[in-house]
Amino acid sequence: MKFSWRVVLLWTLPLLVVGFFLWQGAFSGAPADMGRNAASTRMTYGRFLDYLDAGRVTAVDLYDGGRTAIIEAVDPELDNRLQRWRVDLPGNSPDLVSRLRESNISLDSHPPRNDGALVGALGNLLFPLLLIGGLFFLFRRSGGGAGGPGQAMSFGKSKARFMMEAKTGVMFDDVAGIDEAKEELQEVVTFLKKPERFTAIGARIPKGVLLVGPPGTGKTLLAKAIAGEAGVPFFSISGSEFVEMFVGVGASRVRDLFKKAKDNAPCIIFIDEIDAVGRQRGAGIGGGNDEREQTLNQLLTEMDGFEGNTGIIIIAATNRVDVLDSALLRPGRFDRQVTVDPPDIKGRIEVLEVHARNKKLAEDISLEAIARRTPGFTGADLANLLNEAAILTARRRKDAITMAEIDAAVDRVIAGMEGTPLVDSKSKRLIAYHEIGHAIVGTLVKDHDPVQKVTLIPRGQAQGLTWFTPSEEQMLISRAQILARITGALGGRAAEDVIFGDAEVTTGAGNDLQQVSNMARQMVTRFGMSDLGPLSLESSQGEVFLGRDWLSRSEYSEEVSSRIDAQVRVIVDQCYEEAKRLMRDNRALIDRLVDLLVERETIDGDELRQIVSEYTVVPDKQQFVPQL
Repeated sequence: MKFSWRVVLLWTLPLLVVGFFLWQGAFSGAPADMGRNAASTRMTYGRFLDYLDAGRVTAVDLYDGGRTAIIEAVDPELDNRLQRWRVDLPGNSPDLVSRLRESNISLDSHPPRNDGALVGALGNLLFPLLLIGGLFFLFRRSGGGAGGPGQAMSFGKSKARFMMEAKTGVMFDDVAGIDEAKEELQEVVTFLKKPERFTAIGARIPKGVLLVGPPGTGKTLLAKAIAGEAGVPFFSISGSEFVEMFVGVGASRVRDLFKKAKDNAPCIIFIDEIDAVGRQRGAGIGGGNDEREQTLNQLLTEMDGFEGNTGIIIIAATNRVDVLDSALLRPGRFDRQVTVDPPDIKGRIEVLEVHARNKKLAEDISLEAIARRTPGFTGADLANLLNEAAILTARRRKDAITMAEIDAAVDRVIAGMEGTPLVDSKSKRLIAYHEIGHAIVGTLVKDHDPVQKVTLIPRGQAQGLTWFTPSEEQMLISRAQILARITGALGGRAAEDVIFGDAEVTTGAGNDLQQVSNMARQMVTRFGMSDLGPLSLESSQGEVFLGRDWLSRSEYSEEVSSRIDAQVRVIVDQCYEEAKRLMRDNRALIDRLVDLLVERETIDGDELRQIVSEYTVVPDKQQFVPQL
């Protein structure tokens, strides 16, 4: 076990306190000069007078200025043997000495000594000195240097990790799929390495770069790459490390951070999750957060205040740029905002190539096929996907990752862990009809994404799943595509209604109906795809920011609200009727597919389309447009 002086002191100080009070008690009891003549028993003053009148007292020794006496007397209860008692004498008994002399009793008086007072004074002085010395030693030992684990006296010191030559092990070649962001940040590195190239034509180095994007897109990875490429001193800190429960500590840490940065300029400061300290001021219910706002004010001053910070580049990352204070986002503080979006198909292929370097892949693995099946995946999602596939390969005791493990890993990442297969029963066939309903609509309705596979193997909370894979990257979605998706989402409920009747409709379509309501309402209120006209009646902001959006007023009247509800109802009703029509017109096809699905539990998309083509001509499928 590692020896710790702090532990020793924490146990020693209470013992010193207890010892001090015991010390005081020891010297505040009997007089200090009684010595060996001290008596162990006490006698009352009245009994002492009785013994004196009876002639039993033989000797008296006076102590403490005549306030205490040790008497020697004959005790009739112990066969007249001599005994010693201690008697507390009253202060107003001047005739006692005369009576003792008249009775020829041996009398001796002992003057008080100063030994007890001296020891008590030394004790009173020694204890505070020991206490102050122990606390000073404890605080000095707990300092631990910059960034130490127990900075008891350094609340205002910056907790930033400092690297004189950052060796993160990450370079720009290790960052793939976000070429636009890399290009912006490569200029920052060039500014630091060869500033004369830019200053010769009057360009100045950017003061700040803000990385904005969803979680997992590689913002922190980009910062590590900048640190590895630049070769200059690098400070890294999280926004939450500025804020403490003590008001003013965060501002002190900001000052200390920039002071260290000035001493090591040119350098880079990376602040991760800056929204923890840079939120809008005065946006809290009942007032703002004094500590966070003071910290933000100090950060604003240090970035672009009266005294500039030449040679210091601040790189910050956040996924909530909408809550940041406007003063923090202006040019002069953050000159650039670099958006780090999820990669497209080309970017996903590059990301997969990076993360596949240390993986054993089978020869039939197609990274392009994996990239096409994972639209919307971020770099972190793709890294997790290949790691899950590698774990599954090791569990199955295979030598290399195959497409079977990749497909299983994609299903697990998207839908969750595989559950126990369903037993053949009425509920299994009902779930099969529900999933085939989704698949039939997705195959027969124009503008719907093609079906990849249909399965009855439970995953997560879903008892069955129908997978759709878009044929190409969809940056924009048309009105026909949204209607096709609404109809496809209602296919499962329509199959239950047509095949089993209204009384047998289940709760399995709960999640589908949430998606349908959301898409239909966005068509009316955000995209202007109804007879209300090209109006945006609701903002696209997803999360409520307290203090700014909590008490926001409605953007339209109650009459418009009623018309919105009516339009949403018309869209959903007509799409639902179209889905039920497809179920009725293709009943034989549905029954065959359900029997095959119950038997195999999984049907591939190509096989599904081949069976559908035997009953209908898929290329001539009609586009459904509801009449609003």
